[in-house]
Amino acid sequence: MSFQLDDSQGLGTRSGTPFQRFRRLRRTEGLRRLVRETRLSLDDLIYPLFVTYGVGIRREVPSMPGVYQLSVDQLASEAEELATLGIGAVLLFGIPEHKDERASGAYDENGIVQQAVRELKRCAPELVVITDVCNCEYMSHGHCGIVSPTGEILNDPTLELLAKTAVSHVRAGADMVAPSDMMDGRVWAIRQALDAAGFVETPILSYAAKFASAFYGPFRDAAESAPAFGDRRSHQMDPGNQREALREIAADLEEGADAIIIKPALAYLDIVALARQRFDVPIAAYNVSGEYAMVKAAARNGWIDERRVVLELLTGIKRAGAGMIITYHAKDVARWLREETGTTSLARPLAV
Repeated sequence: MSFQLDDSQGLGTRSGTPFQRFRRLRRTEGLRRLVRETRLSLDDLIYPLFVTYGVGIRREVPSMPGVYQLSVDQLASEAEELATLGIGAVLLFGIPEHKDERASGAYDENGIVQQAVRELKRCAPELVVITDVCNCEYMSHGHCGIVSPTGEILNDPTLELLAKTAVSHVRAGADMVAPSDMMDGRVWAIRQALDAAGFVETPILSYAAKFASAFYGPFRDAAESAPAFGDRRSHQMDPGNQREALREIAADLEEGADAIIIKPALAYLDIVALARQRFDVPIAAYNVSGEYAMVKAAARNGWIDERRVVLELLTGIKRAGAGMIITYHAKDVARWLREETGTTSLARPLAV
């Protein structure tokens, strides 16, 4: 194939046919910003919070640098920091003082999450407070549901506990509930219970496709929710199943979910992309603890540029189709935005 460069036109030709110069629009940061297809902003981010019993507690999670267990009295200062950074939504997890085989702390009107919700809505009424609805943190055995004498996770008896928990969270002031247990029918049970309690307008953000992943280890340190025996593969999804994930999402939407979560994010971007194509609803992806911890560890060893890697990963999650990203990196992203623009304004989204 012949090749000649036409200097007068700035075109290279192959047999007289011009080739495209994609680099023209990559020459400067201004040009790159102008034509960028996917833009990451603080509006996309949800920051997880772990609330524990006691007073004056701010305990860093060893496997998750920069992430803390906080007592309720610490939430006002935390909310102030989030507001300063421009982060508008949190996902709340509770760590109770006592656990039992009925997860009674999960639906206790004065439980740890209920106290935390009331405090957050008192000191930061504009903050969107989403509560994780599950039993694992509150069960003495660490599983997501009631366990039979033979060790089986009982689906239907667990639904009542989940529904009671969701209602108690909303009664305390939660803006949205997010069931993460993966019991069949839990969205329907929660929707029925919320409507019956007069909370018809409260949305459900369902963990519709939650996979039995090896990336959850650090979270179980943070939430103190590791199972005492066995694992969660009987109810969380098999990592190899793509079509089943779409059926799970469809079922949750039919049962009354208003938005859905895919968890984890990075190893399941194909699920995010397929869900975006198939379902016209808000989609969140959970950038989980193991994904976070690996980046932090590599950055501390000097192996990667943390800022560039984090922004590249989160941009990839959004590019796949997630409109919301639950991530422990949210505070760092907000600080980087402030450094880059001198403001927390979202008018100029971050660049990778």
